This record gives sequence, C-alpha cells and structure tokens, in this order.
Amino acid sequence: MINYDKFEKALRHLALQYHNRDVLDPEQPLLIREAVDESVIQRFETCYDCLWKVLKRYLLEELGIPDVPNSPKPVIRLAGENKLFASPVDQWMAYAQARINTAHDYSGEKATDALELMDDFIRDAIRLYETMSRETWA
Repeated sequence: MINYDKFEKALRHLALQYHNRDVLDPEQPLLIREAVDESVIQRFETCYDCLWKVLKRYLLEELGIPDVPNSPKPVIRLAGENKLFASPVDQWMAYAQARINTAHDYSGEKATDALELMDDFIRDAIRLYETMSRETWA
C-alpha cells in the first residue's frame, strides 16, 4: 500500500504558502515579499520531489509496470502514457523543467518563471493526488 502522507503534506504546505503570497499586503517591505516567494519555491521543490517519487511507486505497485525509471522526467512521460494526468504531458514537463531550473539558477529569473506556473501546478498536483489516492481533496 502506498503512503501518500508526505506528498499530501508537501502539497498542502505549498498551496497554503502560495495563498499567503496572494494575500500579502503589497505595502509589505520587499524583503518580506521576497521571503514568501522563496518559501513558495522551496515548497514547490519539496512537493515536486515527493510527487514524482510517489508517482513512481504508483506506476510500479498499482499499475504493475515493470522497470519504471528512477528519474523524474521519464516517470512523468510514463505516467502520461498511462493517462494519469488531466493536463497534457507537456505541461508536466514544464513543471519538471521549472524544478530543475530553480535548483540550478540563483538569479531569480527562473524562480519568477516557476512562480508563474504555481497555480496550474497546484491544481494539477491535486488532481493527480486524487487519482492516485482515490481520495477527494478537502
């Protein structure tokens, strides 16, 4: 049986912090706004890492697919081939690239690009959670 707790917790924390970003008073000092954005990026990275690892287990254990790769992009492709996503695989590849970019770029430009994907990522990750866990997101 697959344990979805880490994925669920990471996704809830990401969604909460992203919401905090939306309700943050624009009059807050720049340092505070940047700190919230950085927290969203960190939570995205954690959530994405939990997501692809639990997705790998789902492909192995629930769908019985042998020889599931051990890296995010091939796992995402395989999940797309097995119709686990509500959105196109290309969108999931954009999330994968955003995860790579935020880990290797410290200029802030890639983080800004990733933040623009967060609404869609959170929505898609919730749908995937519901598909895999067979539980309704509340």
